[in-house]
Amino acid sequence: MSDSFRKLAQAHRDRVFTYALYSLGRREEAEDVTQDVLVKLWQNRDGIDPERVGAWVMRVTRNAVIDVARRRRTRRAVIAEEVDVDIAANYVAAGADPERETAAKEFREDLEVALRTLGEPYRTIVVMREIQQLSYGEISGAMDMPLNTVKVYIHRARRMLRDALKEKYQRDVI
Repeated sequence: MSDSFRKLAQAHRDRVFTYALYSLGRREEAEDVTQDVLVKLWQNRDGIDPERVGAWVMRVTRNAVIDVARRRRTRRAVIAEEVDVDIAANYVAAGADPERETAAKEFREDLEVALRTLGEPYRTIVVMREIQQLSYGEISGAMDMPLNTVKVYIHRARRMLRDALKEKYQRDVI
């Protein structure tokens, strides 16, 4: 295996695994998807435009996740309950204060519930943007959607999350 491919695989491995884990909720399946995607990356490494490799990897990952979900015979993939979402860090500062830590954990759990209620493609786009920190362009390429459509979906998804959390958290949390 060449050093250039090793660097390429390392650059995308965590992003693929995280997306698969959030989408499927099972570590073993996320590891399998990650391995499958990296094998496909190896097989297609010469035919992928270097500037579009991130979008290609995420599109292949999304398709692999859909295939796994279909094999489960479910209508849609679900986000794992036991996955620790770190979006709450934007709301509650981490620290040694037990009250803050409890509040952060509670917010994280509420956010996970709200995320699970989002339909597709909203959930996928929010996970890619807010958790994986992908750019709008990368999401557009991965989802094979126009850039403006991605922006509209992100705006709508954030509003849905805000509305879902508004009752419990009376201030603007997102």
